[in-house]
Amino acid sequence: MSLTRRQALASAAAAIASTVAKPAIAAKEPILIGYLPALTGPSSSTGIGINRGVQLAVQEINAAGGIDGRQIELIVRDTQSEPTKAVNGAAELIHAHKVSVVLGPVNSGESLAVVPLLARANTPQIHPCWVDSLTDPKKYPMCFRNASTNQQIGAAANRYVVDVLKCKKVAVISDTTGYGTASVNAYVPMLKARNAEIVYQGNIDAANPDLTAEILRMRSAGAEAIMPWSVNPGFLSRIINTRGQTQWDVPIVGQTTLGSGQTRALLEKPEYWARVYPNNFRPVCYDADDKLTDRTAAFLDRLKSARIELSDTLLWWVAVGYDSPNMIAQAVKNAGAEPEQIVGYLNKLNGYPSVFGDISFTPERHDGYPDEGIVMVEANSLKNGAFKLAPGYGA
Repeated sequence: MSLTRRQALASAAAAIASTVAKPAIAAKEPILIGYLPALTGPSSSTGIGINRGVQLAVQEINAAGGIDGRQIELIVRDTQSEPTKAVNGAAELIHAHKVSVVLGPVNSGESLAVVPLLARANTPQIHPCWVDSLTDPKKYPMCFRNASTNQQIGAAANRYVVDVLKCKKVAVISDTTGYGTASVNAYVPMLKARNAEIVYQGNIDAANPDLTAEILRMRSAGAEAIMPWSVNPGFLSRIINTRGQTQWDVPIVGQTTLGSGQTRALLEKPEYWARVYPNNFRPVCYDADDKLTDRTAAFLDRLKSARIELSDTLLWWVAVGYDSPNMIAQAVKNAGAEPEQIVGYLNKLNGYPSVFGDISFTPERHDGYPDEGIVMVEANSLKNGAFKLAPGYGA
């Protein structure tokens, strides 16, 4: 029996529908990840390093077929080291692009403004920022930190100053960013709890071209150590240079950027980098035999093969950047790309083998980095973004 025109059209439509199933289309749609690095501006040293790792990870994941056949599409908005631009970028990512998850911001000053916004939008977030208030499972149940906290960093630095270097009179200085002021506010009480005397405390504009007056005040007050907290290499290099110019042989102990290649490039003399001890992370440090762990050595080889520059940055920055998309990819592969699926998976993450330390989360704890991984290092031992442990540490 011949078909009517209406029956033929209906049959053709049914055939097309059966060959193009909606789940198949969805499976090929990209997974949208929002990304908020500071690639420009005064606090961009961290973001530049982290970005190299992020980009490499996404390239590798996509080249290997993506996540169950779905490519990662990284939507990047440069925060330019400014909280307002970070907020604007985050709003665009969640409202215009409807990303599945946001990576970053990578500086605490910007994250302080962005975390509440993403929480209100029920958007999962992973960031490496240290300010303690940036994770709170009750206030921000979708926000996870895959790096250390200020309390962890401060405990390691303060212990080194007071217990290892035996310095009791301490000068604490920061820039005026959200990160800088929060760090001073956190670390001064911690130092006092160790019976240290704070003989100088200040928050200085990072653009200040001359820190001589501040260094002389510290010296006159009898400071036995300087503890600077900033991610601005220009600001940190001026502290180191001024100490050298005044021929004041006092240790400088503090933020990881003290040891970055960008800070080194701004020093007036290479010898000024002596007795400078930044925070860092044991899994990306050299041991007594000048060797890295097998995991870190393999990662370094991968960076060299990909021609990733390390002379002006820190290995841990590149590593945490590399780890973050891979952690997201694992969550999506095992649980799905919906917000509650990603969060549910991360809440049970146990011992994720990131390059710079194993990461674990629980529903009650969204700070994933282990205490024992945080150490102090010798800035002038920098090689391939990694360091030797500072004097006083075991192998």
